[in-house]
Amino acid sequence: MTLSCIIVDDEPLAVKLLESFVSRTPDLTLLASFTDSVEAINAVKEQKPNLLFLDIQMPDLNGMELAHMIPSETRVIFTTAFKEYAFESYEVRALDFLLKPIRYNKFLAAVDKAREWFTVYSLSSCVPTVASGIAERTDDHSAASTLFLKVDGEYRQIAISDIIYVSGMKDYVMFYLESERRPLVTHLTMKSVEDMLPPQQFMRVHRSFIVCLDKIKKVDRNDCIYIGEEIIHVTEAFLPAFQQYLNSKFPGK
Repeated sequence: MTLSCIIVDDEPLAVKLLESFVSRTPDLTLLASFTDSVEAINAVKEQKPNLLFLDIQMPDLNGMELAHMIPSETRVIFTTAFKEYAFESYEVRALDFLLKPIRYNKFLAAVDKAREWFTVYSLSSCVPTVASGIAERTDDHSAASTLFLKVDGEYRQIAISDIIYVSGMKDYVMFYLESERRPLVTHLTMKSVEDMLPPQQFMRVHRSFIVCLDKIKKVDRNDCIYIGEEIIHVTEAFLPAFQQYLNSKFPGK
């Protein structure tokens, strides 16, 4: 799979380094580079690259602000010298976070992760039509009934209805299914999984957990969810949305 990219960094030397990395990486095409984040906005919106290599600390418009303005089909790989932005980066569609000085092996690993994400996303967004038997792509979450996961070098198709919950551990996620005794482990981020799953059926209740709402057994007074064989505490950041969901399910509401 060939991916397109744009580089945005206010340091010319950093841009040159990333350009050299892109030129060395198979199936990665550079559309443009910018040292001015404001100038980069229109190009990103018009060209809609697959990937945006984006610095965070920049004058006028910083990387976090720019990340909120990009097309939904563009994914961010942050490049920064400040590791304190790591957690915040995953809240703005980031696939990865590269800490400067960036080494090529780290860059390549981030691109491989992005390629896996786009491959899984494109496969899971294909819905076969009954009339022609040809897979047509759709971005409607409600239409997709399955996902493809890369597990042990193979693509496994799973039914969304089979998912009990998903947990994250660093750069990997584990899918717990009703039909499997052990979880399926794949190389993705929790944010990317959250984007793939239909929001009317799944909710993120913890930095490391996404649950199938229909499979919750009970919720105790301490905001702990009992689901499958797991007890998951709903953390403060996700509690308001979860409480709103619970309130909507009360009889008489």
